Amino acid sequence: MKIFNLKFLLMITLIFALLTASSGCSKSGSTGTSSNRGSLSNNSASSGEQSDFDVIRLPSSSNPLNVDTITIAEELGFFREQKIKIERVGIVPWAQLIPSLVSGKLDFASGHINRVAAAVAAGAKVKAVAANTLTTKEKPHMTFVVKEESPIKTPEDILGKKIAIMAYGGCNEYTPYEYLKKNGISDPKGKFEIVVVPAGKEEETLRKGEVEIAGTHDDPANLLDRGGVRILFTDYDIWQDVGGQAPYFAAESFINKNPDLVRRFVTVIGKVNKWINENQEKAIEINAKVYNVDASKVRVGYYVSDAIIKEDTVQLWIDILNGYNELKRDLKASEIYTNEFNPNYKK
Repeated sequence: MKIFNLKFLLMITLIFALLTASSGCSKSGSTGTSSNRGSLSNNSASSGEQSDFDVIRLPSSSNPLNVDTITIAEELGFFREQKIKIERVGIVPWAQLIPSLVSGKLDFASGHINRVAAAVAAGAKVKAVAANTLTTKEKPHMTFVVKEESPIKTPEDILGKKIAIMAYGGCNEYTPYEYLKKNGISDPKGKFEIVVVPAGKEEETLRKGEVEIAGTHDDPANLLDRGGVRILFTDYDIWQDVGGQAPYFAAESFINKNPDLVRRFVTVIGKVNKWINENQEKAIEINAKVYNVDASKVRVGYYVSDAIIKEDTVQLWIDILNGYNELKRDLKASEIYTNEFNPNYKK
């Protein structure tokens, strides 16, 4: 009897060991990080269904008051359709996005095209693969405002003033430079003071009187509805619809290793961009509920519906950066972006 019990215990132990070992083989296994938000939809696949999903690691949204395309795509089940599981790694500072891609901590990130250009010129092996934001007159990429009673009305009035922006580099810094340049003020760097504040706090900093101008990623209509401010200029005033693109980009090593996964990710971006453009209020509602914020304060812009990156946008920022001697070598636009993974692109 004792022999029988011993054999039985050994058999149970062996089965348990095999089951435990097999649980670590999931293709979509987590690295220990998770999204910092809830989920509303029933579009998330169960752990069993996700066993053959590919994991894509992305930064968490840094500003819940801006509609996040990734969040919307998750909630609508677009990633599930492509057998992709999104893993949020937390908020990543702008300056760390490209290093995080190159080191493999992130798989994709979104940022203004000039950041990609500067990184490539400095030797980083990254490339933009899908267009994201789109500037229009109604919903520009950036809006610079002053208090309603401010005496600042002309480009010359900006000289010597304090401007609140969320980060150096990118659209935040170069948009006011180019506005001054377009209006006849040469060598604009250093002719006003930059005050860096947390994303989404630019307007608040202006209203508190800590700066004279705020550079925001909000729409003119939203800002005016809240009252007390006046629009000074937008990026649309400078470049029309060419300058405001902030594409998704990835490390070339990741792209070369995972071409099919990149293609599926780009497919989702094109689909969700189109959906948001056609369902702006619904996108606001989803974002507000997921992040538990006031829907009336959530901003949604327009996006490139087919996610195709336009060369004139890329070339524009190469020329701008060259004008400030910010590039360490000459660049061709083709070094910075590719549309080869976009099913909407036809050569």
